[in-house]
Amino acid sequence: MANCYELYLVTDTDLCSREKLTETVEKAILGGVTLVQLREKDISSRAFYEEALALKKITEYYHVPLIINDRLDIMLAVEADGLHIGQSDIPAAVARRIMGENKILGLSAGNLEEARKAKADGADYIGVGAVFPTSTKKDAVWIGKKALREIKTQTTIPIVGIGGINAENIGQIYGSGIDGIAVVSAIMASKDPRSAAAALKEKVKYL
Repeated sequence: MANCYELYLVTDTDLCSREKLTETVEKAILGGVTLVQLREKDISSRAFYEEALALKKITEYYHVPLIINDRLDIMLAVEADGLHIGQSDIPAAVARRIMGENKILGLSAGNLEEARKAKADGADYIGVGAVFPTSTKKDAVWIGKKALREIKTQTTIPIVGIGGINAENIGQIYGSGIDGIAVVSAIMASKDPRSAAAALKEKVKYL
């Protein structure tokens, strides 16, 4: 099975207007994005639901998994492929029980202890970061290549690095062994999301 975590796009409508969201995501997929996470913080539940439905049409067409951030209810309502949650969200074990075994469950982790617990609680993959300073998570603690490698070697599920990664600095984590990278501004803030995705896709093979 192909590695769907290789180039993981996290949406951000502060960087790309909602009117252009589906267009931007489609271009990113054409450039090589292998998974899309819809993340919204300041939006009504109805608007989130409708946005998720619109995005699902795009991701389904290109056979790319759609993950919903935080909102288990939205994930279930639109029958998305999975859910991504953080350490302060609903417990992973509870989310897994509600979702069932056929959906993808991702969990954010900042260290080895959290990564191990995520696996034990039923996560399918772990988002580890912040790898570099990032404007989307100003309070995040930075980790480096050494920590990524340690977490990867001591866990048995896919590891995705997230936080400030772009085509210019990805070389600093080459050889970490992780399964992919998750990016936000590197694609969402680009004037040419297809080319931005393609540039990253060419580089992730060296992880």
